Amino acid sequence: MNTRTPALMIQATGSNAGKSTIVAGLARALVRRGLKVAPFKPQNMSNNAAVTVDGGEIGRAQAVQARAARMPPSVHMNPVLLKPETDTGAQIIVQGKRWGTLRAKSFLDKRTALLPAVLESFSLLADHADLVLVEGAGSPAEINLRPGDIANMGFASAANVPVALVGDIDRGGVIASLAGTHLVLEPDERARVRGFIINKFRGDVSLFDQGRVAVTRLTGWPSLGVVPWLPQAAWLPAEDAVDLDRINASSSTRVIAVPVLARIANFDDLDPLGMEPDVKLIFVRPGEAIPGNADVIILPGSKSTIGDLAFLRAQGWDIDIKAHVRRGARVLGLCGGYQMLGKTIADPQGVDGAPGIVEGLGLLDIATVMSADKSTTLVRGTHCTTGADVEGYEIHLGRSEGRDCERPLIMIDGRPDGAISADRRVEGTYVHGLFTGDTFRKKWLADLGIASSLAYEAQIEAALDALADHLEMHLDIDQILKIAHSRQSSSASVA
Repeated sequence: MNTRTPALMIQATGSNAGKSTIVAGLARALVRRGLKVAPFKPQNMSNNAAVTVDGGEIGRAQAVQARAARMPPSVHMNPVLLKPETDTGAQIIVQGKRWGTLRAKSFLDKRTALLPAVLESFSLLADHADLVLVEGAGSPAEINLRPGDIANMGFASAANVPVALVGDIDRGGVIASLAGTHLVLEPDERARVRGFIINKFRGDVSLFDQGRVAVTRLTGWPSLGVVPWLPQAAWLPAEDAVDLDRINASSSTRVIAVPVLARIANFDDLDPLGMEPDVKLIFVRPGEAIPGNADVIILPGSKSTIGDLAFLRAQGWDIDIKAHVRRGARVLGLCGGYQMLGKTIADPQGVDGAPGIVEGLGLLDIATVMSADKSTTLVRGTHCTTGADVEGYEIHLGRSEGRDCERPLIMIDGRPDGAISADRRVEGTYVHGLFTGDTFRKKWLADLGIASSLAYEAQIEAALDALADHLEMHLDIDQILKIAHSRQSSSASVA
């Protein structure tokens, strides 16, 4: 394993503390200083995946971090990805490919078998980088998960990587969370932590000066800075469904409604619509009705199409969607949402649950058959209705065929994809990422009578640069670099 390349691991006292954002901002800041930076997360859990050039899957956050580092995304940036299918089980992706499906207890028992692949991926990245920024998962304070850990201190110890610990002050109790983490860590793990970062501070940062002193007194760890809340960070694609409403502040009367499925996947498809000033993107939560004034309903991707179709019906959303179409409004299905719009979904091998066949919503004349073969590929094509160029990616199980497929939504290198109903009110596609393209999005919205004024890709780049500027101002970047370089000397002493 590579022990020469400087590296730093960003862990946190809990989930959603901003680890992904901190790594992305540091990556962009250090790249602007002339370093070649590689992002890395040993183990991730998310149904918001990205597709790499070589056709593998990684967590969306690592794709954003790769963009921040101005590197192409690689399967080695996230060698273990867990994609939850139920409350107790998940599909396991190892170095970009489907490894199997396990219940949570079984995965915990098998984690150590994945450590060699994790260390191999880390070493491959480190061999071609000046510095590796590693993101932890959850919290090292979850000591019930410590045996066999490959996500936090287990990896940091195996790869001999120093740690900076992030505390989220926005949710309260940050001093206790940092001191409590110190309390439950083993002595060698405490020593591996070289400093702490306070994230998401609102107001006058100087008000926390005594808090920083208190944390150092209680833990012995020095402060690396206090990062104020940065609104532009909400523009960056997220991978946790708790962040769904982060960018949808429009007061427009033009409504696009999205039912929030239990296993919603790749919901960052919708980010560009949520950032459009003349679009009000509404995420409809369980127990709520889909608003009757919606111009469009978008059925998003799902990690468990058949399970989420049952969930959709349990909320009464099938009735809302059919009433919406009868009123002359439109529906778009993306990937799993596309499959739900058809007449039937057959799963003879039980890859999406129990073997069998279920009725779909019947709004598209198509039938879907699930299979174990998974399509993960980047695509380019043409939108058949407007002629706009389309770029995106496919990441799905199953194949859909039927009469409405004779009216495809997209042509991909001469291959038809998706379907449009005879009355043109209902359409679907397997392609994710459609709305990131300004030209397609503008024409699609214009067909609804909605003006587009967003330059999405430019805004994401602006957000990454703003984040880098923000961290340069509020973190001790020079000290962070010294900590990362300390791995080299500690590796030599161990050798």
